[in-house]
Amino acid sequence: MFKPNILLIEDDEILRITVSDSLKKMEWSVTVAEDGQEGLNSLKNNSFDIVISDIKLPKRSGIEILKEIKKHHSNIEVVMITAFGNIEDAVDIIKLGAFDYLTKPFHMDDLIFRIRKIIDYRLLKSKYEILMSQCEEYSMLNIISRSKKMQVVFDLIEKVSKVDSNILISGESGTGKGLVANIIHLKSNRAKKPFVKVSCVALPETLLESELFGHEKGSFTGAIKRRLGRFEIANQGTIFLDEVGEIPMSIQVKLLRVIQENEFERIGGEETTKVDVRIISATKKDMEKAIKDGEFREDLYYRLKVIPIHLPPLREKKEDIPLLVEYFMRRFNKKLNRFVDISPHALKCLMDYDFPGNIRELENIIERAVVLTTEDIINVHDIAMAVEKDGFVSIRDEDVPSLKDVISKTEIAHLMKVLNKTNWNKIKAARMLGISRKNLWEKLKAYNIEPATQQ
Repeated sequence: MFKPNILLIEDDEILRITVSDSLKKMEWSVTVAEDGQEGLNSLKNNSFDIVISDIKLPKRSGIEILKEIKKHHSNIEVVMITAFGNIEDAVDIIKLGAFDYLTKPFHMDDLIFRIRKIIDYRLLKSKYEILMSQCEEYSMLNIISRSKKMQVVFDLIEKVSKVDSNILISGESGTGKGLVANIIHLKSNRAKKPFVKVSCVALPETLLESELFGHEKGSFTGAIKRRLGRFEIANQGTIFLDEVGEIPMSIQVKLLRVIQENEFERIGGEETTKVDVRIISATKKDMEKAIKDGEFREDLYYRLKVIPIHLPPLREKKEDIPLLVEYFMRRFNKKLNRFVDISPHALKCLMDYDFPGNIRELENIIERAVVLTTEDIINVHDIAMAVEKDGFVSIRDEDVPSLKDVISKTEIAHLMKVLNKTNWNKIKAARMLGISRKNLWEKLKAYNIEPATQQ
């Protein structure tokens, strides 16, 4: 149950003590302040869920406190206390964003009732935000892809969601394998049951076995108590084995038994545990090569790959890039409270790049560009800055140009176009480009562009 952290600001000592004691009896955390300034100081130094404040206060008024809260602490709900019959004050405080108000004298049950309303509201709001984020996240894939290859994937998702067959999702890093697995679960008959993700590459062999199948107390050093494995936790739901191709051979035997017989024993245990789990796996690995190299069991591979789903890389569905850019721009504008757009030249630059890191790399670049730009429009320079700051590491074919190469080529072409249009008047050119003359001069020097190079 959510227990709110409450700040009570009241200059009347008797009322302050009475209210504080009553709220503490409800096992709610209460901090008190005797005047408006002390209340504001508490807000700066502590985290609160609810503020209860009198309107008439020494040093700083309750109205000032309410305005400060709504400006800098918008997640805090406020209940104001006003003098009997002062309707104008009540109307004003509601307009300013107070959750509710009480008129003096009031009964403690009335205040507790209002706090319970806030608690219910916060819980409902939290559930709504989670639901909306899930809707946005899991519907995003359908909304922002127009490629024929992805339409095949969508059709397949609809067909396989309602059956319990095991699924193997293949594709490069950053193509959205985890997202597809989650969508399948949410569309399945197991949607109300657990969806449990296991990263098979993140743990060493011993810990991975314990993670999957659990262990008994004392089964190995550090096993101080019994631990349920992910298969038990996912019972009646879905388990998602991310990078399943990295599972060691010793664990593959145990995994095969779970698939065939729906049972296993915890590490160090003798009791057989039965489970009913749908398995969705994902890999970026060439599994057939792994089988030939003796790294993966062929029988397990075909058990996991009852239904294969392949996600194409972003370079094979470039028609999705503008839609993805629009989605990420909208998302990061909202997250960062920005209102920026992207220029056609910057978008073309992104369209010309092959994105070895796929959608995840594009997402990283757009987020950095939105953060770093000082203008209302993301231009090629902002994309270049985002790439320089981008910590994304990807393995790139030597024949594939880097995004920096693509940016340079695009920027040079754009500079030449503007310079030729202005007859090499650098003041006019800088103005058209929206940069300083010094910045233009630095770019010309960096790209070794001189009047003789114009074509």
